Amino acid sequence: MTINVESTLAGTTWRLGQIHHVGITVGDIERSVRFYRDLLGLTLVRRREVEADYVTQQTGYAGVRLSVASFESPGSGPSLELAQYVTHAGEQSDQATNRPGNSHLCLRVDNLRAAYQDLRAQGVRFRSEPVSITAGPNQGGLVVYLYDPDGHIVELFQAPA
Repeated sequence: MTINVESTLAGTTWRLGQIHHVGITVGDIERSVRFYRDLLGLTLVRRREVEADYVTQQTGYAGVRLSVASFESPGSGPSLELAQYVTHAGEQSDQATNRPGNSHLCLRVDNLRAAYQDLRAQGVRFRSEPVSITAGPNQGGLVVYLYDPDGHIVELFQAPA
């Protein structure tokens, strides 16, 4: 089934804009900052503690307090927001990529094989070695999944030459 978005949105008073950020809930903000900043090379642009009525309303957790870190990647685009629930922390979830509701973050890299070797030498866990893309629009590129400290899947992608 194909949905014609233009006709679906006809007559609405709003339009969707660009992606603002991708948010990931983490268990230890300091550990995750070190991973995303020091190992992956994202730029930390802001740290803050958040405890406000609007966050209680947004999350549905009364009196919630969050520790948040925001990152930018080279070339800008959507930012990455890491949030640790200082209060109301939940249990670790199963991050398997075949589970509905789970997601992954994909980051472009200019030399995936070198990134793989460097990160692996620093103890980063990978699901596999780099994989050649043999079909589809990215044929000729490379991909690999790695795990962040909380088990979230991060995909590294090298575009075809």
